[in-house]
Amino acid sequence: MHAKQMAEEFPAVDIDSDALAAARLLAEHGLQGLVVTKGPGCPHAVLPAASVVAFLVPRYIQDDPSLAGVLSESAADRIAEKLAGRTVRELLPDHPPELPVVQSDDTVVEVAATMARLRCPLVAVLESGELIGVITAPRLLEHALR
Repeated sequence: MHAKQMAEEFPAVDIDSDALAAARLLAEHGLQGLVVTKGPGCPHAVLPAASVVAFLVPRYIQDDPSLAGVLSESAADRIAEKLAGRTVRELLPDHPPELPVVQSDDTVVEVAATMARLRCPLVAVLESGELIGVITAPRLLEHALR
């Protein structure tokens, strides 16, 4: 089986799109991440849901989680406001890691190796340099365990 056969349609967002809308897309569809594009069909990065969560939680709380208990519920309710007026670009690291991408004719093992090496829950599938779909870790396991 090749990557093209495992690839499925998957939401992608442009790098300059609204960060709050991207976060809602992640939440509403229970996604582990989103492909971030720079122009139609041109993948640039993967935005893991965990990175959005990290953006929302103040650094001092990440450094000392025991401080989270001192925040009031009203502060927690306002945490999403941090995304207002931001773009997806601002959620990405300054130097994004290697783009998790495979070619349409890559095998299950090649896809698994890329996903494992980059520790990414999804990979973009390219054909002739254009995004044709995504393979998620659950989808890969579904095919690998048959």
